[in-house]
Amino acid sequence: MFEELSNKLDRVLGKFRQRGVLTEPMIRDGLREVRRVLLEADVNYKVTRDFLGRVQERALGEDVAKSVTPGQKIVKIVHDELARLMGEEPPSIAWASTPPTVVMVVGLQGSGKTTTAAKLAKRWSRQGQHPMLAACDLQRPAAIEQLRALAEGINVPVHAGEFGGDPVSTAKEAVAAAKAANRTVLIVDTAGRLQIDEPLMEELDRLRKVLEPHEILLVADAMTGQEAVRIAEGFDEALGLTGVVLTKMDGDARGGAALSIRGVTGKPIKFVGTGEGMDELDLADPDRLAGRILQMGDVVGLVERAERAMSLEEQAKLQEKVLGEGRFTLEDFLSAMRQIQRMGPLDQLLKLIPGAAKLSIPAAQMDPKRMKHVEAIILSMTPEERRDPKVLNGSRRARIARGCGRPVSEVNRLLKQFGEMQKLMKQMKGMMSGGMSPF
Repeated sequence: MFEELSNKLDRVLGKFRQRGVLTEPMIRDGLREVRRVLLEADVNYKVTRDFLGRVQERALGEDVAKSVTPGQKIVKIVHDELARLMGEEPPSIAWASTPPTVVMVVGLQGSGKTTTAAKLAKRWSRQGQHPMLAACDLQRPAAIEQLRALAEGINVPVHAGEFGGDPVSTAKEAVAAAKAANRTVLIVDTAGRLQIDEPLMEELDRLRKVLEPHEILLVADAMTGQEAVRIAEGFDEALGLTGVVLTKMDGDARGGAALSIRGVTGKPIKFVGTGEGMDELDLADPDRLAGRILQMGDVVGLVERAERAMSLEEQAKLQEKVLGEGRFTLEDFLSAMRQIQRMGPLDQLLKLIPGAAKLSIPAAQMDPKRMKHVEAIILSMTPEERRDPKVLNGSRRARIARGCGRPVSEVNRLLKQFGEMQKLMKQMKGMMSGGMSPF
């Protein structure tokens, strides 16, 4: 997410960090480079101009040149203004005082609207809500079946109309069904088109009047750049949006839509889709997004992924292994590795750790195939060998290598790394006291 924009901004801001003294001409020249980077990332021209105007005013008006660390102060100003560009505070949902809260999901065909509706249901289920999905896109039978399949996968009920039926009547029935079933949130998936047209907007407006939704969320494809901004303007003019969900942020989106939508429409980005999985929908916290763009990490995002991937019982079990018994086996290592894989690709996780983006970690070490190779090596061992790697002599290692189809050198490397990890775990056990947990 924001990879191209992040790398280019980091190179430009790196020049500020390297200087012990910054003069006004240096600041102006550096900000001109920032302007070029933002425009190349497809950020709206007016948004770019206003953003840099605020940065320059603060940079020249806060005695940056006299600061002990002028480069870092410039970076801090850019971070603050990026966060301001995407919103003054973390986005929130207008929950109804009397359930259900009705959320109307709108967008063009192909933007990921139906999948996003299911992701919202999954996210709110984790937070203690009781959602129901409503299939009101009755022009495409595939949309109805897709929502049903997604709802089944996340164990959320769905109220679906019939293909070719009346979406307004279906919406009324869905509200009644949600109330009867004591569901706290009703998420309504609506029809889309390849482009904005009058019949679509008339249908959505009729739905809006019947549903009286507490939230109208536009799902927009981040990879379309400024086109996403224009689409947001069109939907907002017709329906009065309350927020935007940007999808496909894990693709090669340049970041222009994310940095432009609020500046152009005044509507906040509430969520960002970071992958195809049902858990890959993140809250669009402006401060955290600005941190990701400037490669400062996102610790809160990392913790959220860990909580989704590992149950409290699994966390407690692993903690007891490390801090209680002090015996961390290859079986525990395999279990932990699988949990990390559930958190997402390793290269994405590293970007959430402050400072990790600057580490020169070889791409081969982050290759998902390598993780599979490690798993194959461990699974080729007997239960006794996994619990006590000390028994692994030369002949056993050769047998394991044959069993998993990997060279003996890889088996040896894994065992060496595991031995180092065991030492680290013992050190952690000695350091931890007072019930503090490293997990």
